[in-house]
Amino acid sequence: MSETPDQAAEALRRGELILLPTETVYGLGADAGNPEAVAKIFEAKGRPRFNPLISHVADAVAAESIGAFDDKARALAEAFWPGPMTLVTPVKDVRRVCDLARAGLDSVAIRVPGHAGARSVLAAFDGPVVAPSANRSGRPSPTTFADAVEETGFAVAAAVDGGDCPVGLESTVISVLGGAVSLLRPGAVTRAEIEAVVGPLADGGEGHRSPGRLTLHYAPDAPVRIEAVEARDGELLLGFGPGVGDPRWSLSPSGDLREAAANLFRLLREADRTRPVGIAVSPLPTEGLGEAINDRLRRAAGHIG
Repeated sequence: MSETPDQAAEALRRGELILLPTETVYGLGADAGNPEAVAKIFEAKGRPRFNPLISHVADAVAAESIGAFDDKARALAEAFWPGPMTLVTPVKDVRRVCDLARAGLDSVAIRVPGHAGARSVLAAFDGPVVAPSANRSGRPSPTTFADAVEETGFAVAAAVDGGDCPVGLESTVISVLGGAVSLLRPGAVTRAEIEAVVGPLADGGEGHRSPGRLTLHYAPDAPVRIEAVEARDGELLLGFGPGVGDPRWSLSPSGDLREAAANLFRLLREADRTRPVGIAVSPLPTEGLGEAINDRLRRAAGHIG
């Protein structure tokens, strides 16, 4: 099952859901301005409605038609779009991004994805598309077409196969409100890269404006134990670095963080299918992209709160 971008755009116009490939993870997409269509996302995912959705658009011009950008937002957009970064700005057009998509907030989360297939769908649709990760709420995000279909394919009218997602983690979410820039969710665009564009970040006190902040999130069925030196009886170890665990289950045998990010959700899902007593994950560096990987692992283990 795989449709063309034009077929996916037509499904969106009918108020139906689609599977949308991006460079981060597969998304479950709907017309951002159609409350009935957006409600189908929450129903299919079992997602709480207080959690806002990210609106995906084809380019920065489209982004500025739905959000109010200041100079800092424009600098970040120029530096990192198209790509795995979401900006949270004051909302400009509440008709094109409905109240339910924004969780009733006066802000809107916007991204221009770096995946050519995603931008083809967005260009064909010619409007913002909300597309949270195409998993059932709380589970690991799908980074392959097959995993996306397995998770929420039952709910869609069209699915676009864009291959495996090369980034493998949800986008970095940055709030640009009231002249302050805050990191709400770490991702492939790192803290240091953001600060190189806009200077030191403010303390993040607006977490409710970002998705992906639940205490238990990205979790497989098996319990996850992090910073594990070795596996316990019945556990499957996801290693990191040379000589750590079985190479077949390593996030990155060479210790490369980008490889680890790309493999994280896929390996959590594959490990879960073996029905282990638990999934143990080796320690990973905390700097750079490691901040985002460790954030996802802590939430998978329920260690944030």
